[in-house]
Amino acid sequence: MMFSELRYPIIQAPMAGGVATSKLAIEVSKNGGLGFLAAGYKTSDVLESEMKACIEANVLYGVNLFVPSNEMLDEAALKSYKKQLEKDFSMTLPVKEWSDDEWFEKLALVEKYKVPFVSFTFGCPEKEIIEMLHKIGCKIIVTVTNIEEARIAYERSANAICVQGINAGGHRGTFQNTNSLNYEPLHELIIKVKNAVNMPIIAAGGIMTGQQIKILLIAGASAVQLGTAFICCNESGANEVYKRSLIEGHFQETVLTKTFTGRLARGLSNEFMKKYELQAPNVYPALHYLTQPIRKQALENENPQAMSLWAGTGFKMIQALPVKDLLEKLVEEANFFEKE
Repeated sequence: MMFSELRYPIIQAPMAGGVATSKLAIEVSKNGGLGFLAAGYKTSDVLESEMKACIEANVLYGVNLFVPSNEMLDEAALKSYKKQLEKDFSMTLPVKEWSDDEWFEKLALVEKYKVPFVSFTFGCPEKEIIEMLHKIGCKIIVTVTNIEEARIAYERSANAICVQGINAGGHRGTFQNTNSLNYEPLHELIIKVKNAVNMPIIAAGGIMTGQQIKILLIAGASAVQLGTAFICCNESGANEVYKRSLIEGHFQETVLTKTFTGRLARGLSNEFMKKYELQAPNVYPALHYLTQPIRKQALENENPQAMSLWAGTGFKMIQALPVKDLLEKLVEEANFFEKE
């Protein structure tokens, strides 16, 4: 069974950008769920140190990798956006048109340490890579947003798929960098995907309560993945400006934006998104590196209006709790699991 080793079928989303620390992953796994490390945007050295921390804690854990893209670069649009941002923020911004995010180095680490669960976002690796990881005992999960992507993951022998609904915080996990969206409610998408491919499904996107967990498991999911719900936990690596923005009620909605990274991602609707949405090109990860100094300065100035505050649509239900207390609350609300 895919998740038979877990006390509860609750997975902590691998939130890149410093939120999903080894401390968070360890606490989730210690308390019956499955903690995930986010390899995205980290150096392989930092990732290795976090993996060692999970191994030393003797817990099950997973690692999420970004599949490198090969999209065409719109250099003119990128140059125009850069020029506008530099003018508005009075700073020189870097140009890093493409990066594989140390793809091969991180794959080598996953192989070296025989990571129990390995998930992939922004695409599905070639079947040869998946088979290589299978041989050393890794269970492979691929993030998908529609039936077509699910079929690719199935054909390449992934062990499970993480079906991401439209309400999810952070980046859309689409294989292609596109503005087209699937607005189906998550439970309906789960049913359709389950009818299309015979493999375990993890439901993800906007899940904040035990009641939602129960509905998705009844719909056919084998497990659920929560991200936003963990951001304000004590063990999260989210900065205080981010946490306050989620809790204090100054932000009323989330929107999908490509302004910060060049790929659609859902976050708290702020002034930066509203001002630049029509100007920002679909150029990932170039925009991520381009806007990094702006976001860094905004954090230093405690200005959430120019930060990428990723969050799902259910963010108003977020609670600042230790991981242990949050998991206990979710399990109690679900009225579905039996505690050991």
